[in-house]
Amino acid sequence: MADFPYTTVPGKIKPVLAKIRDVGVPAKVTMQWLKTVGFTSSNDASLIGVLKYIGFIDGSGVPTAKWSQYRGSTHKTVLGDALRAGYADLFAVYPDANQRTVGELEDVFSTSSSGGKHVISRIVTTFRNLAEHAEFSPVGDRTDLHLVSGPLHTPPAPRAIATAARNPNGPPLHIDVQIHISPEASAEQIDQIFASMAKHLYGPPPPA
Repeated sequence: MADFPYTTVPGKIKPVLAKIRDVGVPAKVTMQWLKTVGFTSSNDASLIGVLKYIGFIDGSGVPTAKWSQYRGSTHKTVLGDALRAGYADLFAVYPDANQRTVGELEDVFSTSSSGGKHVISRIVTTFRNLAEHAEFSPVGDRTDLHLVSGPLHTPPAPRAIATAARNPNGPPLHIDVQIHISPEASAEQIDQIFASMAKHLYGPPPPA
């Protein structure tokens, strides 16, 4: 499990996110750039490591596509997706990590950090400050589709045969659908989820 970043100025996470949306895209994010947009404290440099961890800038400080996407109208969702990717180990333990308590987060973070209690506290505070400004799709509404090469000895399903017939030169594909449903979901909601999946996977039912 990878170590997690933290900033010593978590209260400046919101302002720096606002600057990303308000000012032009820099060629590179450095301490000098932070100073030009108002972050003049030496402690503000710790914000750069956080931005790298969530994929807003690359290892050399150059803004990535996520940086540009965050400047759009769906910025909160972009941040939520970036947190799910950057903190993948955390969300693997708690899919609703953004809703978990400080104690629960400390338990996870402490397993991958050699830092003391003070460091763990800062890691938790950093994550919670980021998550506060993000939007996450409900766990029960998330559907993960994984495409993997199908074994040669496995006979394809009838619909896979039809797909292969339309594209005979394409590689055989096997589709695994994983549906994560919240324990609080009602029977009606579960039926709607499967009905929606059937429509997208198999198309509308044939006419009677």
